[in-house]
Amino acid sequence: MKLVDERGKLFGKLNIIDLLVILLLIVAVALIGWKVTRKDGASNASRTILTYTVEVEGVDQEVYEGIKAYVPGESGIGDQLMANGEMVDAYVTNVTAAPHEGGLTMTDVNGTTMTFPVEGDDTLDLTFTIQANVVNSVTNEVGTEEVRIGKSHIVKTVHFELNNGTITTCEAEPWAEG
Repeated sequence: MKLVDERGKLFGKLNIIDLLVILLLIVAVALIGWKVTRKDGASNASRTILTYTVEVEGVDQEVYEGIKAYVPGESGIGDQLMANGEMVDAYVTNVTAAPHEGGLTMTDVNGTTMTFPVEGDDTLDLTFTIQANVVNSVTNEVGTEEVRIGKSHIVKTVHFELNNGTITTCEAEPWAEG
């Protein structure tokens, strides 16, 4: 018995081209299955829950009152952050306010720095607590921003956006399957 007969059929029944198509389909299905199962397992193993605070200075009282309506939000978990028009896996879980202690700062000829309060400055310093699920704990990216103490940060949700924030604390803990 010949492996390939005169009509090009394998074992007299199966065309070689048909066999190649079947083998390619099997390999494609196997690769897709492997990639899907590997992706889920790898991402859960390397995920980190990042809790950090961002301080934004000199915010108007009216803006703070508006923000309080959304934090922690109707869901109870906070207002979801967004970046580049897409929602990210991070939430503003708390916001606190303190009177802004800014003013005019001057240094005299002896090098002494003095701060003089500005009358009528009724702005607030807001501190946002944010909890995020990050995939890469080395870069700690939330959306397009890396989270590092001392780094500037934009707090942006569907409901509000404040620029010029500064990250003041950052704690990480491993992802726990729930």
